Amino acid sequence: MYVLDFHRYGLLKLTLCARVNNGYKGSLHLHNGKNTLKFQLTFPEKKKLIDILEDSVVSSSQESMAQLLTSSEVLTAVGEKATEEFASTCLAPAQSLWTTDARKSVKLRIDEGCPEEPVTVHQMFKASAEKYGNLHALASKKNNKWEKITFSEYYQFCRKAAKSFIKLGLERFHGVAILGFNSAEWFFSAVGAILAGGIMTGIYATNSPEACHYVASDSKANIIVVENQKQLDKILQVRDRLPHLKAIVQYSGQLQQISNLHSWEEFLELGQDISDKHLDDIISSQKANQCCVLIYTSGTTGMPKGVMLSHDNITWTAKCASRVGDMHPADTKQESLVSYLPLSHIAAQIYDLWTGIQWGELVYFAQPDALKGSLVTTLREVCPTSHMGVPRVWEKMMEKIKLGISQCGYVKRKLVSWAMSVSLEASQRCMLKDDEKPFLFFLADILVLQKLRAELGLSYCEKFFSGAAPIGSETVQFFLSLNIRLYEAYGMSECTGPHFMSGPNAYKLPSCGKVVPGCQYKLANVDSEGIGEICFWGRNIFMGFLNMEDKTREALDEDGWLHSGDLGKIDEEGFLYITGRIKELIITAGGENVAPVPIEEAIKKELPIISNAMLIGDKRKFLSMLLTLKCCSNAETMEPTEELSMEAVEFCRQQGSQACKVSDITGRRDKEVYDAIQEGIDRVNSVAISNAQRIQKWAILGKDFSVSGGELGPTMKLRRPVVLKMYHEIIESLYKEASCS
Repeated sequence: MYVLDFHRYGLLKLTLCARVNNGYKGSLHLHNGKNTLKFQLTFPEKKKLIDILEDSVVSSSQESMAQLLTSSEVLTAVGEKATEEFASTCLAPAQSLWTTDARKSVKLRIDEGCPEEPVTVHQMFKASAEKYGNLHALASKKNNKWEKITFSEYYQFCRKAAKSFIKLGLERFHGVAILGFNSAEWFFSAVGAILAGGIMTGIYATNSPEACHYVASDSKANIIVVENQKQLDKILQVRDRLPHLKAIVQYSGQLQQISNLHSWEEFLELGQDISDKHLDDIISSQKANQCCVLIYTSGTTGMPKGVMLSHDNITWTAKCASRVGDMHPADTKQESLVSYLPLSHIAAQIYDLWTGIQWGELVYFAQPDALKGSLVTTLREVCPTSHMGVPRVWEKMMEKIKLGISQCGYVKRKLVSWAMSVSLEASQRCMLKDDEKPFLFFLADILVLQKLRAELGLSYCEKFFSGAAPIGSETVQFFLSLNIRLYEAYGMSECTGPHFMSGPNAYKLPSCGKVVPGCQYKLANVDSEGIGEICFWGRNIFMGFLNMEDKTREALDEDGWLHSGDLGKIDEEGFLYITGRIKELIITAGGENVAPVPIEEAIKKELPIISNAMLIGDKRKFLSMLLTLKCCSNAETMEPTEELSMEAVEFCRQQGSQACKVSDITGRRDKEVYDAIQEGIDRVNSVAISNAQRIQKWAILGKDFSVSGGELGPTMKLRRPVVLKMYHEIIESLYKEASCS
């Protein structure tokens, strides 16, 4: 590869990158500080390449310089040279691809695959405000009425918030922590914190006071924005141990008389004497390779890690990853969505907040009790064009529909069953070959399926996404039978969300799509079956873990590749299939490697009474399993109750059992249900690839897993180390006793 740089008075820069491939091919970038022109060039030989460059350059300038460089590392060399192209205008000096200091900058992974000019969050927002200014941006329901604001108003609210943060003493690269449910105020605080020169970080609304303290302390939060009294109480309990904290802002509910506590209305007025020039000077000092967002991991395997994301991480991902999902810019067709998933998680933050700004989307804010049952009501009211859910949300929807169908009369049940089977068969056939769907499919959709989608509030929805955790094949197939394609996104906080995505042009089950254009991947330590650890490279790769050098070095290898810890394989078309996670991989006492997730999913598919299944067996002589039963949740606390769900009750009745509660079954009280579960496990065992992969013993736990119980993380991911510790005695009993407990 050959890289030639030409500088002309600092106003014009020409970079040509060429790769040896039956000649010399490359990309020519002409950059005048404002616009970039790109050309693809092919040269038959090296000599001619240099001659062409020198002829064009020398004739146009009396003072010119051409330098020839060679390198075997395409990504590194191209990235370094391309980064230099933008350094004078939007990048801060940087020595490395990573850092653990929030005040420092990093080199960007700019190469021929993603040559877009880096921009800051403000630059992205300003461009959208100018382009979509009169379109509605945010909608909040107050007094049973939707109140909307435009993009121009949205931008001005964020500037007001920024001025008020400055007035309260927000220091450069210090945190603004936001603790509460999704709202316009959450968005204003997030963007305002960045414009003011701070770093925004979300805190999960389900966090304990100590967990809130960890995030606020680690991010050196100067200001904490809370939703209501409940969240305020958490901060007040740890306030004395937060030396950087200067003020608290509460955006909902009645305020207590506490020093340095401000209502939202008071807060917005605080910055009136901060001039536009003062704010603009701070904004102008921001560079695209500096930190602006902290995402704290959910801590499923230890203390949460602060994932530092740069302006470029955010703006590049918001622009480029969403293209795979076929999200439209508002001047073509304005997308609408409902914001309800935790914004402290990267999936919701990228989807709701940053992509919303990039493409001019209209974001409706759900009610705080969305996951307690009101989400579908909101969806019916607003009829979004796009919807994202974590797997558990889609599973809950599936269970709700199944329950509704079971309560229909015989004729209607048969009609729905027919329509769903027609849809599933047609959808699967079209995936295998590009056939048109048959007339029966359209008939089934018009007569039945459209009405079912309308019941969910998805009658106008065109794009359906699932992210944050792996989704089960049963759920995907069920929604296909409703003529709903769930597009799965795969990535992590450390790559700003998605790195692989499914979409209208990249859909193949059971894969999670293809690599996002502009991103790259490789498989490390590939075995004989083509399975290896998935590694990431691209503009979306994080800056590093805040104050955690050892953890950062574990995640990023010396060449800058991010190691996911996930195992997968790629087919000949470029589709990715996740096969397991290295840290979750069970290695039995006999040395057999067992991926738990496929076995757990098979059990749940075989036994509709099972809510959660967790495989045990690391360093053990055989595999065992912990099971929980599907039950109802408390409408207020969302904690699992004793009452079995309708689906679980129906399963019991089919076995001749009259059980209505979990305690009616546990402890071998219900022989019929225990026998049915054993039969289901036997069916799964019968297709196991070896004796070592068969479940020998199992136990039903007294309650289902939950976020409040600690077994699940905020995005409903199973916290395996926590479960192992919580149910240690039960697990040990499985390896002592001869029969199931």
